[in-house]
Amino acid sequence: MVGNEETINQVLNRLRRANGQLAGVISMIEQGRDCKEVVTQLAAVSRALDRAGFKIVATGLRECLTGDAADGSEPMTEAELEKLFLALA
Repeated sequence: MVGNEETINQVLNRLRRANGQLAGVISMIEQGRDCKEVVTQLAAVSRALDRAGFKIVATGLRECLTGDAADGSEPMTEAELEKLFLALA
């Protein structure tokens, strides 16, 4: 995982929030709730996941470029970075 402890906690909080929201969406579907309500909550889940992903990419960019990751991995190429960003689109 990239980033310091504070960043990691922020990402984990966003993912936990998304997990709770997704459980809510599943429950809403099982209850036969209104389509508009379900889609609104599903959009919230999507935004939470996107924000977590962007936070990971933003904080890890330096490690990805320089290869300063804790696991000693090689630096990423420009093409690999582009693919990583596009995966979040």
